Amino acid sequence: MDLVIREACILEGRELRTVDIGIEGSTIAVISSALAADAPELKAAGCLVVPGLIETHIHLDKTCILDRCRIEEGTVAEAVRETAVAKRNFTVEDVYARGKRTLERCIAHGTMRMRTHVELDPGIGMIGFEAVEQLARDYAWALDLELCVFPQEGLINNPGTEELLVEGLRRGARTIGAVPYFDSDPRGQIDRIFAIARDFDAEIDMHLDLAETTQGMQIEYVCRKTEQFGWGGRVAVGHATQMSLLPPERFGEIAAQLASAGVAVTILPSTDLHLMGRSHDHAVPRGVVPAEPLRKAGVTCSISTNNVLNPFTPYGDGSLIRMANLYANVCHVSRPADLAGCLDMITGAAARLMRLDDYGIAVGGPADLVCLDAGNPADAVAMLAQPLWGIKRGRASFTRSRPQLHPPGN
Repeated sequence: MDLVIREACILEGRELRTVDIGIEGSTIAVISSALAADAPELKAAGCLVVPGLIETHIHLDKTCILDRCRIEEGTVAEAVRETAVAKRNFTVEDVYARGKRTLERCIAHGTMRMRTHVELDPGIGMIGFEAVEQLARDYAWALDLELCVFPQEGLINNPGTEELLVEGLRRGARTIGAVPYFDSDPRGQIDRIFAIARDFDAEIDMHLDLAETTQGMQIEYVCRKTEQFGWGGRVAVGHATQMSLLPPERFGEIAAQLASAGVAVTILPSTDLHLMGRSHDHAVPRGVVPAEPLRKAGVTCSISTNNVLNPFTPYGDGSLIRMANLYANVCHVSRPADLAGCLDMITGAAARLMRLDDYGIAVGGPADLVCLDAGNPADAVAMLAQPLWGIKRGRASFTRSRPQLHPPGN
């Protein structure tokens, strides 16, 4: 035995259990209530130990560019314009350096799997792709990084973009994305993305229905295309803020369609709170889709960061626990089971969205573990529990000390 984790509180099904976890090499070898082994020990001391957290939707290529952009309107259109201008001066070295800053923050907050969206178009070429590809190699010791190539500034209206998306898939990207609401032909873009995904046997992860009204929603069309192509379980949509404006009956109809088609939903609370409601001077809509009725209908949901320190989201520290807590605040989540569901949306449910068959705490599985300073899943979200340490493939990837108080006389 190479390492034994003592007194780890883990979730088995819906029950909490305190166990010792024995690790050999990069694999969990034993899970026992009392493991007798002569090996180095790491004490969990009854804290909650979970599989590595999962970031299903983030943009490393355009992170940390606030010093190059203006935010005066706070709208989606302005964010795209400002980022497009900033992209003209991106270099591989620049993207790498900025992406590294955010990636390291994510790692220190317990993220061990990640899908990052990378913009490809004739203006940026493969610059962002090459930088993020190098980050994936350099940080493989701490995190598994999957690339999703996508056309932020349009596909049908932006000649040369499709060829770059294809090149990205040929060079190893597993997922293709879309932003139909910024295309001259939204459904034309959706059609092409599904066709390309079929050609390359790729996953699909779309930015979808990011708007302040219910006009022009494409989510039902995506469900129909998913069923037409037989891509159930392989399609995710992020944002979907328009759904948050629907009355319950209509919301329920679409939830049933999503579940039937096998289309997952990623909720991006920080970005959607920042961008939505800009045209209102009172009764401002939040724009954050409630996950609880979706999950109840059988839809796979995740919570993710999206952008960090750029015009789309001028905040962020890479903490998925903070993002889950933010979502819980906005959507009035208070029941312990629903708070625990928020943790699931950055762990188990996120793994299902990304089709990670090897995810979880199980004998024979990867020794990818994070210790949270909490005793149960609901408290982890409600109390913004800090990750204390992480183990990736059996090796320590980060540690964080608890704060110490220094009362007078001590």
